[in-house]
Amino acid sequence: MATARIRWLRAGCSVAVAVAVAVAVVVVVVLSLPADDAASSPRAPQEAAGAPRAGTPTDDPSVSSAYRFLDLMMDRYATGSTPRLVQSFTGGRLGREDFTDSETYDDALVIDAFLAEGTPDGLARAEVVGHALLDVQAHDPDHDGRIREAYAPTPLAGPHGVRITDRTSDVGNMAWVGQSLIELYVDTGAPSYLAGAVAIGTWVQSHAYDKRGSGGYTGGDTAGGEPIKWKSTEHNIDLAVMFTSLATETGDPVWSTRAAWARAFVESMWDPSAGTFYVGTTDNGVTPNDSEHPEDVDSWSYLAFQDPAYSASIDWDVTNLAVTAGGFSGVSFCSGDRSGVWFEGTSHLADALEMSDGPGDAARAGQYLSDVAEAQADGPDSDGMGIMAASKDRLSDCDGDYYYASLHTGATAWYILAAQRVNPLSLFASA
Repeated sequence: MATARIRWLRAGCSVAVAVAVAVAVVVVVVLSLPADDAASSPRAPQEAAGAPRAGTPTDDPSVSSAYRFLDLMMDRYATGSTPRLVQSFTGGRLGREDFTDSETYDDALVIDAFLAEGTPDGLARAEVVGHALLDVQAHDPDHDGRIREAYAPTPLAGPHGVRITDRTSDVGNMAWVGQSLIELYVDTGAPSYLAGAVAIGTWVQSHAYDKRGSGGYTGGDTAGGEPIKWKSTEHNIDLAVMFTSLATETGDPVWSTRAAWARAFVESMWDPSAGTFYVGTTDNGVTPNDSEHPEDVDSWSYLAFQDPAYSASIDWDVTNLAVTAGGFSGVSFCSGDRSGVWFEGTSHLADALEMSDGPGDAARAGQYLSDVAEAQADGPDSDGMGIMAASKDRLSDCDGDYYYASLHTGATAWYILAAQRVNPLSLFASA
């Protein structure tokens, strides 16, 4: 699934961009961006955790500090308008192990956070990352529109600057990237962003469309190029959002058909007796996988669809994933390990509660965000700016992988979005 954990296996043209030429358009536009399609120079990084951050439209010092962390992570290897992706983690165990990958799901969230800032500087930074994503897409060895799981965060200067660190083609991550590119298109009108998103959607349709069981889309391709056979509810949520946005921005109804195909699969994974969604299917593409119950599928389903028929999923997360451990509170990633707090997921849930706004939801969301802000200030390896992925090392995802108490761009971006009541799964719908 498209999540921010360390997962080695697993997530000048017209507006009506033609699907058949999407990949070619991406390559041409990325390699020769016109001046009005290029990012302006972002602000210089600010080092001091207590220093005011110019241009941030918030009086919340915690959010301002979180933006400073994203600035610094983005500027570790280059500054200004140099296209580059952003290192996902720093500090803690992952820092000690020199894990420097830029995970593309995190890059999409960084774009979302900078766009949510609503300032020229935020837009400039978002465009730098957006151009970098188009660059790695254009120079992929398969030249077919896909985005890989992770890349080196070093500056990009043509095909020789692109270094893939995880070759997995994860459709959930690609959907998040596609949605962020559409958001950039909406904010700038630059056609290269829309072309990049169309190319992603076209790859997904060609490689992951599935007719087994309730339909939907499979997980993509493994790092070795083998088709992934299982289907993820969360991936299909992500795809339904991106396809819907593509339908709106291209005017092509085929994307609405594809969005409905993905959403129908999501709805088929609803377990009414438990009030939660199954994580997806087993490899046979039909049997619901009940081996794990993650947080994100429930909160993201509400953020994406805001359908009262499935609003009990939020309550399921609140009740079944609650954690107070090690001096921190929030929710875990999954019900099988409640030994620590997953801070990214705690922000997901806060954002969903803000959008739901039922009795007591706003107060609970506020408490979750306060819990995350406390971790920002006093959590393991805190720098007073970034949010760590988890309150402890080796917090399980209940599927063989782990989160660590390392500062994380994805968790920090989700905190920024939730604190500003921004829904990244609805083209910046706000509560």
